[in-house]
Amino acid sequence: MNKRSAIALIFLCWSFQVVAQSLGTSSDDPKPAKLVLPEWVNHLVNDTGSSAKPRFLFYPTIGFSPETRWEFGASGLVVFHYNNDTTLRLSEISAFGFYTEMKQVGLWMDHAIYGKDNNILALGKIRLQNYPLKYYGVGNNISKHPIAVVPATYYNIRERLVYRLKGNLFTGLELDYQHLSNPTFQWDESVANNNNPIPRGGYGSRNLGVGMGLLWDSRHNILNVREGFLAELAYLHYGNIFSESFPMNTLFLDGRYFHAVKKNQVLALQVLGQFSSGEVPFNQLSMMGGEMMMRGMYLGKYRDKQYLAAQAEYRFLPFGFSKRLGGAVFAGVGSISSTLPTANYKLTGGAGLRYLLFPKKDIFTRLDVGFEKYGYGIYFYIGEAF
Repeated sequence: MNKRSAIALIFLCWSFQVVAQSLGTSSDDPKPAKLVLPEWVNHLVNDTGSSAKPRFLFYPTIGFSPETRWEFGASGLVVFHYNNDTTLRLSEISAFGFYTEMKQVGLWMDHAIYGKDNNILALGKIRLQNYPLKYYGVGNNISKHPIAVVPATYYNIRERLVYRLKGNLFTGLELDYQHLSNPTFQWDESVANNNNPIPRGGYGSRNLGVGMGLLWDSRHNILNVREGFLAELAYLHYGNIFSESFPMNTLFLDGRYFHAVKKNQVLALQVLGQFSSGEVPFNQLSMMGGEMMMRGMYLGKYRDKQYLAAQAEYRFLPFGFSKRLGGAVFAGVGSISSTLPTANYKLTGGAGLRYLLFPKKDIFTRLDVGFEKYGYGIYFYIGEAF
């Protein structure tokens, strides 16, 4: 569950905006009063400057969870157009670093960068962390609570470098490097005496996947899509390269559709699939949950070789009564299986608030609360979930 107090950033910006508006005029004085804000606050709240120039944001975060206790960190974001040309698609680079009371550290980085004439797209993520993983087992017949906590050092680098063939059609190379080092299964007391088998990869794994991807992308602003379509099909082969490797193959499928129902209302739909074969280690099994799909469920609570899920979201960007405050409602359905996921579907749903952080770039922050049958999750991010 994500409970970082960077959520306060939304309310801080909103409060400054309300104060500025309330102090801007007076019934006793026909001349508007001036509210002097620090330059960085004014730049953030009022989105000053040319719409063509990059936007930067940096803010501290703090959170608490049973696995980490107190967590302190910082997040940063830059959004820009190549060569400051607003006719090109919007690129973004984000980063989040943290340190916890339990001496756990991590660094997350994500990027989507469009090059000259939108001909090249670099889309990827980096995860470097020493963090405990909750393990519920494999398949659908799992406990309501984790049967083990698995401290480990985890590295993941996923990169897609694709070239535009024609129009919105791209193709190119896809790479995925995953390394799980020094995992230790700390079994829960309820199963500690059951001689639980360590799953495949439970002593560590290191895999490098190389493959090709085909991408259709008509989105202009990837952080807030109002109209467009995305379809991605990728195949990766993980060979027996390292001593800790587990040879396997994975097919990725991602389809997204966005439609502006009204001026500030958007319907967003997504179908996601991940289908693996071979000697798949437990940390590379298809995992349900997280901050993007099946929100409200812990990422990896359900895991197996095959995964299929879909979600729908209706967004108010912003509400009709506000210039910057909006919201969304969403629902998801998904299933995992060792063969084809045709049964045991799980449901999630929830709602969230949106705050228009950069009006000239049309970028919102989101605060979502998602629910599943046995729990919930709270998520704060810049940009929509998909």
